Amino acid sequence: MNPRVVYWNNIPAPYMVERFNAVADRANIVLEVWFTDRTESDRSWKVDEATWRFCYRYLNGNHLGVTRFLAARLIRGEAPDVFVSLYAAPAYIVGSRIAAWRGARTAFWTEVTFDAWVSRRRWKEALKSALLPSADAILTAGDDGARFAARYGAARDRTFVVPHVIDFGLYARRLEHPHRSRDDVHNELRVRGVTFIYVGRLWAGKGLDYLLTAFFALQRTSPTQVSLLIVGDGVEEARLRARCAREGSENVVFAGFHDSDSLPALYAASDVFVFPTLGDPFGMVVLEAMACGLPVISTSAAGEIRERIDEGVNGFVVPPADAEALRARMELLASDESLRARMGDAARAKVAGQSPAVWAEAFEEAVDKILSLPRIR
Repeated sequence: MNPRVVYWNNIPAPYMVERFNAVADRANIVLEVWFTDRTESDRSWKVDEATWRFCYRYLNGNHLGVTRFLAARLIRGEAPDVFVSLYAAPAYIVGSRIAAWRGARTAFWTEVTFDAWVSRRRWKEALKSALLPSADAILTAGDDGARFAARYGAARDRTFVVPHVIDFGLYARRLEHPHRSRDDVHNELRVRGVTFIYVGRLWAGKGLDYLLTAFFALQRTSPTQVSLLIVGDGVEEARLRARCAREGSENVVFAGFHDSDSLPALYAASDVFVFPTLGDPFGMVVLEAMACGLPVISTSAAGEIRERIDEGVNGFVVPPADAEALRARMELLASDESLRARMGDAARAKVAGQSPAVWAEAFEEAVDKILSLPRIR
């Protein structure tokens, strides 16, 4: 009999929906996905349940609604064989404890976090040290996540890697049959020369002020014409736009939010992807840019970044909050077209073959391993 698995995620991020669809298509697991909310205030992507092929339920976020749902599904309903959830909210902890009480194997999805994004309060650190080892297993995206979980006492032999992936084939098809050419995008957005691109939310934790400082310095000294394309929206947009207007840069273009249908054309119209984050648990946009053949400059404050970027081969890793280090790497790539081409080819090769089905297979293997473990009680 196929194992019954409940996976409780915060919201239906598009890349997670693709993966859950792949699990449903493989039909080796009876999967039910719970989402705390349909979306969050700082997310602009589309949510289209008509494309979902897996069983799902919304918990509707508020405390009373979640309590009633847990009572109905976990206390009175049939218990799953494996219960996977996040852990950084009381509801997830309660849900995991109820699932364990009902006889389910429990696992927490865990990713590395950084001080720039997360307040390290003593009681929170103590709670994590008690909580993570109490689960039957930890699921994580790579070595950074595994080390992070181990820091709080999670056993390495109960920690299983299910790597983040993108749908490489989708990006390949859209690049082969583009809706808009590079010249079309450049003309439409008014970018010129070597184009650096950032994709993501516009808020302080993403390090965009350091990127702007680096770009303004590069623009003053580079013999090559350069542009910076900023794709996304967020609470810092007005302030960042005002800074650009104040400092007189006409070569910084704010393109607004774009979803996965239009993003490949923007990546393809660019030359280098820059990820100046101060503390991302991962950063799926790095994989997207690599699939589109872009070399990547990222800070080290991104989970699993050194598993993705081979220094000097497909990109560079620089310290967070270091505008000068960003500028130096941007200058090197702006001045060397052949280096950009070699690194871009290497970046694309690094992620070739990734797909939601690959994630689904890794997830199924992790579920099998969890079910084979002796229980933690």
